[in-house]
Amino acid sequence: MSSPIIGIPAGRIEGKTGSPTYQSREVDIKAILAAGGLPVLLPAAISLGDVPALVSKFDGFYFTGGGDLDPAWYGAQNHDRVYGVNRERDAFELALVRHVLEQDKPLLTVCRGTQVLNVACGGTLYVDIVSQLPGAQKHDWWPTYRRNKLVHDVSVLPGTQLADILGVLKVRTNSLHHQSVNQVADQLKVAAFAPDGVIEAVEHPAKRFVVGVQWHSEWLQDQEPMRNLYKAFMEECEKNHNDSNTPQIAEG
Repeated sequence: MSSPIIGIPAGRIEGKTGSPTYQSREVDIKAILAAGGLPVLLPAAISLGDVPALVSKFDGFYFTGGGDLDPAWYGAQNHDRVYGVNRERDAFELALVRHVLEQDKPLLTVCRGTQVLNVACGGTLYVDIVSQLPGAQKHDWWPTYRRNKLVHDVSVLPGTQLADILGVLKVRTNSLHHQSVNQVADQLKVAAFAPDGVIEAVEHPAKRFVVGVQWHSEWLQDQEPMRNLYKAFMEECEKNHNDSNTPQIAEG
């Protein structure tokens, strides 16, 4: 039996040789593969006019981490700690999220992906946690630390879809971000907090599966709750897999 087809947006990266590429990290690819999905990279160069038809052809979507969204997308001022802005990727992912929601396709997002989800739905971000939340703990444990370094607890709210999926109300996570959700979009609800009150997860209660976490769950696949997250996502994607619009991609 073939696997559910999972679309993963791929941003443009300037190569050292001067030859740009569209790529995603290996750890994200392997997390989807381990959960039983077949990942397909979607370059951000794809025309926005093709996005609705594109969304209809996939069983689910997975949005990864990466550089910051341009603050202009959510009406904020730029900041000297904003990095890695790529408006092509921003525009593609924002459009993609909106059509994913419109077609009610399963969506799992991590870190930047969760911020894109919130902004696409009308929410805002803290442009820089340190500057705007002086009482916050350290959240940007990179690039000099291991990406799987566990640095703080996350409290998951009872009664949320995320709580049901993880099977626990507290997890120990990594933390590789200097931005986070500020004003939560009206369509979304908070699913988890860090000890300092920083929002660590959101979900869309009106959709079948739309879950976003701020930590990098792809680096924590040795933890059962994190594997459960990808397993639950894939189970929802499998429900779409027999759709006649699903692209036929050979396995082997």
